[in-house]
Amino acid sequence: MPQATYHFPRGFLWGAATASHQVEGSNTNNQWWKWEQDGHTNGTSGLAADWWGGRWREDFDRAAEGGQNAQRISVEWSRIQPEPDKWDEEAIEKYRAMLRGLRERGMTAMVTLHHFTDPLWVTEQGAWETEAIVPLFKRFVRKVVDALKEYVNLWVTINEPNVCALSGYANGAFPPGINDIKQAVKVEANMLRAHAAAYRAIHELQPEARVGYALHYRPMVPKLKWSPLDRLMRNIRYEGVNMAFPTGISTGIMKTPVGNIAVPEAKGTQDYLGINYYSVDTISFHIGNQKELFTYSGFAENADFSDNNFIANIPEGFFDTIKWAVRTYPNLPIIVTENGIECADDHIRPRYIAQHIHQMWRAVNFNWPIKGYFHWSLVDNFEWERGWTQRFGLWGLDLDTQKRIKRPSVDFYAEICKENGLSSEMVQKYCPEVFDKIFPS
Repeated sequence: MPQATYHFPRGFLWGAATASHQVEGSNTNNQWWKWEQDGHTNGTSGLAADWWGGRWREDFDRAAEGGQNAQRISVEWSRIQPEPDKWDEEAIEKYRAMLRGLRERGMTAMVTLHHFTDPLWVTEQGAWETEAIVPLFKRFVRKVVDALKEYVNLWVTINEPNVCALSGYANGAFPPGINDIKQAVKVEANMLRAHAAAYRAIHELQPEARVGYALHYRPMVPKLKWSPLDRLMRNIRYEGVNMAFPTGISTGIMKTPVGNIAVPEAKGTQDYLGINYYSVDTISFHIGNQKELFTYSGFAENADFSDNNFIANIPEGFFDTIKWAVRTYPNLPIIVTENGIECADDHIRPRYIAQHIHQMWRAVNFNWPIKGYFHWSLVDNFEWERGWTQRFGLWGLDLDTQKRIKRPSVDFYAEICKENGLSSEMVQKYCPEVFDKIFPS
């Protein structure tokens, strides 16, 4: 049996990612809470993982004990600025305490400034549907960065602007539940403008900061390679989902299947690229699915599926994603800002972790500039419209008692973090079924 260890560069960041609304609990002043109360989600966030009540401390302890040297968290706009002309200094101090907690535990903080949620007063003013959001977001960003820069120099302006725009305004799964692809493109353009404004504001306040955004990137393949329609629909959907923000930042022109939008101020506004990768989509033509650009997205029938068939374990797509990033932005640092899978009983998560980290190691050995990896997520959290039906945490969560439940992947990921690498012994111990794929004879 082969014996080896795939090591990563010195200083590599190993951590987990969370988002404020999904773990804090009782975020009652944003549009997602209202969306939940109106019955659009599978359950409500409630106390979530009770971070606002202070349980972040024990979760950070667990992360540090597990060898993690970094954490990605987000701040909640509706807590910090509950009204247009009101700042909540106590809320800001709570975030400062969290960040001090990370520093005391020897962990690097990565902070996301917008992760899907908006204050209700922002929603009432039209939110991302109008360019008036840009100065509002910039003002919020300046307040946060000025308050937290003592503890943070790694910032994510906006998480998954493509998902936020398309899910809220094209397929209607997110608030405000609109089905209008042209409106979705307009919203994404405003997010690009806001990102550019935030990028410059952060660097004015903190010149040494590293600023980027987190792109949800979905590799795609046609269901029937011989079908011109499937190939065409794959290309249209791929461009629509993946390429608007990247083209906007590369060229200052956001390219979409329904037209291009000039945002010249966005050109070059990133110091690294954040990548959220989960799986590869199989695309086919579907004449009745107008709100999804006449496409249907699924997975191969024989795929290695998560609990609810929501994610297929396709690690090769992770390598292809990193390759795309390197070719699109030569020499730009890459941080894997999310990667993970839903699995309540942990039967698939160990092999998902092992196979994806192996693919990331392959990329590192091409001397591609990957600087860190954040697993989604540290503890089970409220998964937006899907509620509590999906369990992404290394640690499980009992909603009734707030008890954390240790899954086998906790120890597996801890061994990876502490070794700064993936060994044959680890794979044999936690997921022997994929040993020969990772360590071939």
